Amino acid sequence: MELAQFLPYRLSVLSNVVSNAISEYYAERFNLSISGWRVIALLAQKPRSTAVDLASTTQMDKVAISRAVASLVQMGYIEREPCTVDRRRAYLTLTNKGIEIYNDIVPVAQSYEDKLVSSLSEAKRKQLDNLLAELQCNANTLTKEA
Repeated sequence: MELAQFLPYRLSVLSNVVSNAISEYYAERFNLSISGWRVIALLAQKPRSTAVDLASTTQMDKVAISRAVASLVQMGYIEREPCTVDRRRAYLTLTNKGIEIYNDIVPVAQSYEDKLVSSLSEAKRKQLDNLLAELQCNANTLTKEA
């Protein structure tokens, strides 16, 4: 097997390059990790999520999510609201400071994405989106079968 041609490897390398490029901005400005930014971005879209919800949505390790949440709470970017039904869970919400950071980072992230796909025609962008959705669906199915 040629590793450079192995799709999972290629996707991983691409993901790392893209994530690291964007992360330089928010790491320097806001002391955010990649995991921290993902938690903030998800909470902007789905307020009152739990750490379990975030781990499930991102397919990230629960420990990485837990560490990111703890750090974000300490920095004042998110707050926890205990769940009255299950004390082990807490609802997570962005603070005003977290919302400001999200609003600061989004244009930078969107600009990077625009530059990244700028060489692709609109048809190729739609095709890429469809292919990624199909691969995600297949990966989810394979994971359930394993």
